[in-house]
Amino acid sequence: QVVNYAPFTLLPSAVPRALFEQAYAVQQDFNLLVDAISQNKEFLEQTLASTIKVDDFTAQLFRIYMQILEEGLAQTVFLGINRSDYMFDCGLDGTAALRQIEINTIAASFGGLTSRTADVHGLVLKVLGKTEEASHLLPNNPAKGLALGIAKAWELYGSQRAVVMFLVEEIQRNIFDQRCVENELWNRNIRVVRKRFRDVFEQGSLDASRRLFVDGQEVAVVYYREGYVPQNYDQQNWEARLLLERSRAVKCPDIATQLAGTKKVQQELSRPGTLEKLLPGCPEAVARIRATFAGLYSLDEGEEGDRIAATAIADPDRFVLKPQREGGGNNLYGEELRQVLEKIKDSPERTSYILMDKIKPQPSLNYLLRAHSPLQVSECISELGIFGVYVRQGQELVLNQAAGHLLRTKAIEHADGGVAAGVAVLDTPYLV
Repeated sequence: QVVNYAPFTLLPSAVPRALFEQAYAVQQDFNLLVDAISQNKEFLEQTLASTIKVDDFTAQLFRIYMQILEEGLAQTVFLGINRSDYMFDCGLDGTAALRQIEINTIAASFGGLTSRTADVHGLVLKVLGKTEEASHLLPNNPAKGLALGIAKAWELYGSQRAVVMFLVEEIQRNIFDQRCVENELWNRNIRVVRKRFRDVFEQGSLDASRRLFVDGQEVAVVYYREGYVPQNYDQQNWEARLLLERSRAVKCPDIATQLAGTKKVQQELSRPGTLEKLLPGCPEAVARIRATFAGLYSLDEGEEGDRIAATAIADPDRFVLKPQREGGGNNLYGEELRQVLEKIKDSPERTSYILMDKIKPQPSLNYLLRAHSPLQVSECISELGIFGVYVRQGQELVLNQAAGHLLRTKAIEHADGGVAAGVAVLDTPYLV
């Protein structure tokens, strides 16, 4: 009951090489885009206007965001660690296309554990006598890439004594994943502390120049591994979050970047002309980003929203209904989607959701190894995530790169949910 192994596939899964390379090639563009959105108050205000009326959690984040802007930002160094997730949509003619599911801008996990997965699959292939195939597996170490970004932000903060603070949940099921990144930082002689919101509330303070101290230690970087769902907050935790945001410390993410990762923003980005406004003078980046979009639709009040809602109620299997939440396990499909839309179709509540085309990947066979689960061959589908890291000082982008990949695989009977939600398992891409 104390510790379990992370679930994983017995064998690596086939991934089309061209789509894998496309996902890597567009990651720096997505880093630029997220950073641009986080600096665009007008865009965030307009885009989230309808959502914050009906979604309390997004509204509370937005209130803190506005308060910080009014007070003036103390933070001068900005660190983004995101993960852009994709599936391979199989067309009627059998060709596969890369389609973005979402971009995670807060607490994007499994950079640590997936750094070990290729070695596991390499060993399995060798045991099966497939040494040639084992040699084709790509090395992959996101933990190192994520730590590089954190270390750069720490260095630019400019205090050798200051620590990096991992903000973690009360009960941490995914601790080993975080430890991989933490150990990379210790290897660079950067001190790491692990604290909860409660610790920040009880022991946190700002000095006259808004430097953050927790338990007497100056904090250079706050790396959030919690704080992305409403359940993470009570009144105390919201106050702790406000204290962190008001400080000079580099937040990963700052509150503007967390808002940039909302589903409503994702849907707005798919509107014609939006990308061009956010990334002026970057037509190639815009084209690369747009090539990954699936159909995304607004459920805002008005004619367009009415029409889309009616279409989805009539043919629910074509769509996915997504609330403004991170962490997996929140999306609605099929009959459940139809029932929820029927209930909220005439109420402003529908604006807290977006609608997206359902992606239809080609299933393959694998064994999913999970503690206390029977071993059986399953029909599976995979989701590819690319980690991105960027650091900005003032207006200058100091670092912008892809930092490794994550492949998660689940049995086709599970519509939604990631590894942390107990549905998907860790995997390694075998490029074909």
